[in-house]
Amino acid sequence: MALPKSTEPPLSPTHCYAQIPYQHEEGCVVLPFYRHPTTPFCRRRWPMITIAFLLLLSALVYVFWPSDPMVKVVRLRIDKIRIHTLPIINIDLSLYVTLRVRNVDVYSMDFRSLDVAVKYKGKRLGHARSDHGHVRALGSSYVDAEIDLRGISVLSDVVSLLEDLGRGMVPFDTVTEVSGKLGLLFFGFPLKAKLSCEVLVNTHNQTIVRQTCYPER
Repeated sequence: MALPKSTEPPLSPTHCYAQIPYQHEEGCVVLPFYRHPTTPFCRRRWPMITIAFLLLLSALVYVFWPSDPMVKVVRLRIDKIRIHTLPIINIDLSLYVTLRVRNVDVYSMDFRSLDVAVKYKGKRLGHARSDHGHVRALGSSYVDAEIDLRGISVLSDVVSLLEDLGRGMVPFDTVTEVSGKLGLLFFGFPLKAKLSCEVLVNTHNQTIVRQTCYPER
């Protein structure tokens, strides 16, 4: 026997849930939550901005960090040689030294003193001093000095020097000390540097054959 069909209409989905009453206040508008479509892109962009900022900061520190000047012996010429036999054997030498002081910073450099000493076989023979100088930013300046080496009387040094002069190759050691300041506008940084160089001089054409320099602390 067939069952009678129900005449009641089917329930809609809204009948399965109870509506929560709310009070509507005048002047209040409720907006749905909206996620900006560029939010994931912004999250990916922040690390890139941070890395770029750190790279820029590192570059600025590298450029503006004060550095020691670069000093190089560009000429060391033996001008006069005089050999004395009485009362003991000794040698007098006159050397002309030209130094190039290069400022690698973006600040100008003023040095109060520049002292260059000359050694032979590890023994100091003499030195010359320049009292004042100025080197512009990223520029170079040349300093000339004359050194008189008088009374080289140690027999071993005299014999070695005469042998080197006879071969036409004389090794010298130079020690250059620079003191002053680096300045930019109203700011100043103290400067003090010391550089040692091993210089091999060709006495026939008065040129530097080889030079090795290293800073000292």
